[in-house]
Amino acid sequence: MRSKPRMVGFFLLILVLTAPVGFPEGARNFQKERHQMVGVQIEARGVDDPEVLSAMRSTPRHQFVPDAIRDQAYSDHPLPIGEGQTISQPYIVALMTEKLNLSKESKVLEIGTGSGYQAAVLAGVADSVYSIEIKKALHEKATQDLRKAGYGSVNTRHGDGYFGWPEAAPFDAILITAAVDHIPPPLLGQLKDGGRLILPLGNPFSYQNLVLATKKGDNYTVQQITGVLFVPMTGEALER
Repeated sequence: MRSKPRMVGFFLLILVLTAPVGFPEGARNFQKERHQMVGVQIEARGVDDPEVLSAMRSTPRHQFVPDAIRDQAYSDHPLPIGEGQTISQPYIVALMTEKLNLSKESKVLEIGTGSGYQAAVLAGVADSVYSIEIKKALHEKATQDLRKAGYGSVNTRHGDGYFGWPEAAPFDAILITAAVDHIPPPLLGQLKDGGRLILPLGNPFSYQNLVLATKKGDNYTVQQITGVLFVPMTGEALER
């Protein structure tokens, strides 16, 4: 008569041992979403740099968005991150990164750390990444999230990105993640000869053109890429 309770206990043990564990399963789901995002949203639109695609597949975007909207982390649109700022659409992150033509040896400056996600993607391609954020709360949160996600090598700073990071210059590439109606001269001055600067150029309160400026000695050429809509670059950029 005692065999039945022992059998019930045995089955309960089986159930406990075979029940799915929440966190690893969630992590696997995010990985699946990330790979789907790259295939459907990014590769299908023409981004084909293998290093950029690898960085987009491996960077945990869900760790750089607010918890309340984490289920939308791999959706095909920007998301709010607080302080009136957004995390860019995944495709735009990949496109801007690819256009910089980076290598592992590249030194990159990002203007507008925001959530920290773009900096993390850059760090997946280049070994030397610097990022400046004008909003202190975002700077502190992004720095913390980058470290938690394993991107502690990204150099972050609180300040007005319009003036760049002079003591770390020159840079092979500069990426601006907010709209401005002119190319900031200090940033052009911190580019290496042949360096590339990508930014949303135009009316900060309307649609802009994503452009790529390539430095040629004391001059530069500009290539238009596509229409975009970014939040305004604040600080000195709005005062000029």
